Amino acid sequence: MQTFLYEDIFPLFPELTVAAAAIVLLMVGVFRGDRSTRSLVWVAILALAGALAILVQEPERSVIVLRGMFVADPFALFAKVLILVGSGFALVMSVAYIEREAMDRFEYPILILFATLGMMMMVSANNLISLYVGLELQSLALYVVAALRRDSLRSTEAGLKYFVLGALSSGLLLYGCSLIYGFTGTTSFDALTDIFTKRGAQPSLGLLIGLIFLIAGLAFKVSAVPFHMWTPDVYEGAPTPVTAFFAVAPKVAAMALFLRAIIAPFAEMTGQWQQVIVLISVASMLLGAFAAIHQTNIKRLMAYSSIGHMGYALIGLVAGTPEGVRGVLVYLAIYVAMNVGTFACILCMRQKGGMVESIADLAGLSRNHPVRAAFFALFLFSLAGIPPLAGFFAKFYIFVAAVNAGLYALAIIGVLASVVGAYYYLRIVKIMYFDAPAEPFVQPIGGEMTVVLGVTGAFTLFYVFYPAPLVAAAQTAALALLP
Repeated sequence: MQTFLYEDIFPLFPELTVAAAAIVLLMVGVFRGDRSTRSLVWVAILALAGALAILVQEPERSVIVLRGMFVADPFALFAKVLILVGSGFALVMSVAYIEREAMDRFEYPILILFATLGMMMMVSANNLISLYVGLELQSLALYVVAALRRDSLRSTEAGLKYFVLGALSSGLLLYGCSLIYGFTGTTSFDALTDIFTKRGAQPSLGLLIGLIFLIAGLAFKVSAVPFHMWTPDVYEGAPTPVTAFFAVAPKVAAMALFLRAIIAPFAEMTGQWQQVIVLISVASMLLGAFAAIHQTNIKRLMAYSSIGHMGYALIGLVAGTPEGVRGVLVYLAIYVAMNVGTFACILCMRQKGGMVESIADLAGLSRNHPVRAAFFALFLFSLAGIPPLAGFFAKFYIFVAAVNAGLYALAIIGVLASVVGAYYYLRIVKIMYFDAPAEPFVQPIGGEMTVVLGVTGAFTLFYVFYPAPLVAAAQTAALALLP
């Protein structure tokens, strides 16, 4: 009879905390209805904070439980911290929006918790089956939350597009997993590593095809080209706090899953899968740089920005070295801070007619709302990679890893794409500071937004003075994945 020890359950405490909170809130919401939405959001934030507090108490060692399905190691710890922080900030930014825009749906915080639970399972997956289960738990919750505003045609359209294309990507990923199992006889990452590293087995053509399908499914989740087509429409149609959530936590989880599922089990096949990732990375950087230039909607612009940033992060995956993995993790941490701050600024854009999404409506923002304009400019400069802001160092670590891995052409393309991408960020700054003022915004920043802007702004601005803790934590996580 199978017995479970404390050591087997303790690594699961953060996930169990989130799951228990989601189930309890679901029961409360069923009996109290939509009038409980605000209180449920705050309880969900406390649950995420509690899971984070438990998570950081875990020892920095690798523990495999659930018969090899689930691994708790420094890599998963780093990614889960970012996921919980990103989800928590997204919920905090939702509090005022829910009341102001009549989006009282008690399901909202519950769906966010279930999606977060799926993401935490994803980054700890040590098997193709647990990978798929975590991925689908996240995806099913995200499909619903994208269409949460049932009275909005755009929100309904966003949810439908996300569902249809997401189902297609899940099919591709599952087909790839089945091919990998069929040609290796295992779904375990440890067993796959053993087959190709210790036994020196040569990959078959069928296995390579399965790996390509797996990469295609994961590329959809990070919205990398050519699997990016859902991103602009979903970002524009979903409620803005939901868009902010999409832009941070799911991207971190999907990129961490990308690293765990590709680098470690298939390290000996780098020459085969590296070419595919290079193509995806270059296409994502270039599309993100050029497609955003003519955008007039700020949320669509952020969608193309996220596509470009995922292209930069994929450079570290292409390198396939501990330095490359470290660069990706540092990039993701800084990316979360920059995007949370940017979307906090967007959520402060409201006129009498409702939420403002047009870039043209930012004209003269520095004269009407100088504090908002200063924070917005700070985050845009950082997204553009201008020193000495945190965004510059995010790209610096990635490019250095690429150069040290001999990927000179990829690093050069990344630098050039970053220069082109800086144009549309600087264009917004120019509109805010030099164009004739438009109608001023009427919505005050509020206490929650002040905290979010203060924390993310301080991190973005002052990271240059004390980068060591983040870099050291990312290095420890990288070595846990690639010793």
